[in-house]
Amino acid sequence: MARDPYQELGVPRGAGEDEIRKAFRNLAKKHHPDANPGDKAAEERFKRVSAAFDILGDPDKRKKFDAGEIDADGHETARGFGAGWSPGGFEGRRGQTRAETFDGVDLGDILGDMFGARGGARGSGGGFGGGVARGADVRAKLEIDLEEAIAGGKKRIAFSDGRTIDVTIPKAAAEGQTLRLKGQGSPGRAGPGDAFIELVVRPHPIFHREGERLVMDLPVSVYDAVLGGKVEAPTPEGPVTLTVPKGSNSGAMLRLKGRGLPDATGQRGDLLARLVITLPEKPDAELTAFAEGWRNKRPYHPKPAPRRGG
Repeated sequence: MARDPYQELGVPRGAGEDEIRKAFRNLAKKHHPDANPGDKAAEERFKRVSAAFDILGDPDKRKKFDAGEIDADGHETARGFGAGWSPGGFEGRRGQTRAETFDGVDLGDILGDMFGARGGARGSGGGFGGGVARGADVRAKLEIDLEEAIAGGKKRIAFSDGRTIDVTIPKAAAEGQTLRLKGQGSPGRAGPGDAFIELVVRPHPIFHREGERLVMDLPVSVYDAVLGGKVEAPTPEGPVTLTVPKGSNSGAMLRLKGRGLPDATGQRGDLLARLVITLPEKPDAELTAFAEGWRNKRPYHPKPAPRRGG
């Protein structure tokens, strides 16, 4: 015969429903077989607290037990035969397997963290869970801007079932990085699955990625290239001012330290600005006349630019 269910749950006879549920939650989580693999004592304790809560968690059964109409096993004392379920399993009055919800207390809610990557409670034949499984995990890809990958932020993603959730993008996020959103997968009897979000960084219209470095073309005027000057250059955090050295040529690189992409340690690479000398959009008569005179008086032949990577 089972122990007194009040003693089993450690609650007084006058305990309220919330107190009883709380006691069961704590004991079930502590002694569940998935939390104590191979521990027969814990398994037996879990059976007993489950049997106790089957009585005390049901107002009708509790009333009958308090009145002496059923015993601690749920058997009707007046008739002398079993009408309840054995603490050795989750069998109901009609001999059917009882669902993993005890009068408003969902074992999936209590033990969802335990099931985690196992995909559910103990499988069929294990005696606990009866094949009850976690909900399926879901997977999706989320496109983010390069600036969001560097600084982090929040994005909203929609799933095919109509749900939308907000995703927190961590700082220094990487292409292909997968974020795990616990409990955001498909629902299940033993709790929902997880959502796995793979990050995809969109190509940027200005910056070209080379490892942790960013490379961009920076147009400069003829006179800034010849005389030197200050020019505005874009960066992932916004524009900055660069100094173009006097006598600069197209292809020359200016380095902006720490303005590139973060590596695995969070250390950021550099941003390289490749100078591109650019003529005015409309022909300029004075510049044309100057160039003609220069070509006639001081001709020169630029050397071919070296091949990249050569």
